[in-house]
Amino acid sequence: MSNPVVSNPAVGTGTPLGSAGAPLAVLRRIQQPRPVAPAGERCDLCAEPIAAEHGHLVDRQGRHLLCACPGCYLLFTSSGAGGTRYRAVPDRYRRLAGAAVSRSLWESLQIPVGVAFFFFNSALERVAAFYPGPAGATESELSLDCWADVVATSPGLETLEPDVEALLVRAPRGNEPVDCFVVPIDVCYELVGRLRQQWRGFDGGPEAQAEMASFFERVRARAEPAAEPAS
Repeated sequence: MSNPVVSNPAVGTGTPLGSAGAPLAVLRRIQQPRPVAPAGERCDLCAEPIAAEHGHLVDRQGRHLLCACPGCYLLFTSSGAGGTRYRAVPDRYRRLAGAAVSRSLWESLQIPVGVAFFFFNSALERVAAFYPGPAGATESELSLDCWADVVATSPGLETLEPDVEALLVRAPRGNEPVDCFVVPIDVCYELVGRLRQQWRGFDGGPEAQAEMASFFERVRARAEPAAEPAS
């Protein structure tokens, strides 16, 4: 009597039960490339399908962003039970009262374009500054000793969450005031990506400048009003 044919795809269709080739067939199946996932985004941790609008995690070791389903996102919030490698990016937008970065302070940083973002890098244990350009996000090599002055001007910045929140600064040309916002870190990299697609010449060109202005209008519309100074 011949052996029955296995129909369970986890074992391997067409392999007789109990034959010497069964384990080998399973190994071959595992080693085969996985089928292409259906169109649409998926959680980078559990591979569950996710909506177009979804949360992100910061991989503190790999220094990159991950897309996350609601369950994985909640696991790595500050109140979650996840480990220390991943951290959920919060959804806080807040405009700072006054100019956290004055025009004179901005000029002293010598950043070649009119926008930059600052965040505390827990791996380096210091504040890092990046600005957009044709190659993506470029780190400023300048000394950031002035960060203490920035925090002193805007005390709310001491609540900036390491790795996942940033101070986003735009310094328009001329005498317009400097715009300063606390935003999720993924917003900063979204801006970098948008500008990279439009970038032309040294300062990005008119299309990149228009994209930047439109982007900051959306951030301004979403941001909570600046807190009133204590009396």
